[in-house]
Amino acid sequence: MASIKSLLCISLVSFILLQVAVSTDPDILTDYVLPPNTTVTDPNYFTYTGVRSIVNATYPTNFTVVKATLNEFPGLLGQSVSYAFLEFPAGSLNPLHIHPRASELLFVIHGSLQVGFVDTKNTLYNQTLETGDIFVFPKGLVHYQYNSNTTQPALAVSAFGSASAGTQSIANSVFNTTIYEGILAESFNTSSDVIEHIESGLKG
Repeated sequence: MASIKSLLCISLVSFILLQVAVSTDPDILTDYVLPPNTTVTDPNYFTYTGVRSIVNATYPTNFTVVKATLNEFPGLLGQSVSYAFLEFPAGSLNPLHIHPRASELLFVIHGSLQVGFVDTKNTLYNQTLETGDIFVFPKGLVHYQYNSNTTQPALAVSAFGSASAGTQSIANSVFNTTIYEGILAESFNTSSDVIEHIESGLKG
């Protein structure tokens, strides 16, 4: 009997861990979710006006992201969706990064973009997107977007299957934290001087 209980216990724990590992935003059991200590709402709760800033505006001088995620738009709580509007001046780059909690579906509204992601077999899938094209970046994989046009800007919108997909910069996560430089040098088969040079460039 004890061995059966142990087996059931192990199975249950394994099931729970598996659910945690594959889960995204949890399903809700109501029409919508209100923040804690909130009982009354109105249409304003379901409205977000933060993207008005990019309508009929000139492009910024650097790559810019205007987000509509749970941080900016509380009405997304429990809805498992969010947006990011990506403004690419000529020749600008959205550097290598990942979204740990959601896939990204990118739609090019204006201009063209070079995009790509690397899978867990270290295979690069890259593509040139034109206005009207859509590209999917699988959840958690390293990817980038680049406007290689040196004279024309580009605009894209990304949809995520999470209200809080998260964004983790590869360069900042590796070189702009407190990871010991000796570990980084060993990991990249280089010297500490090279690591220090990269770190100083990021901080600059």
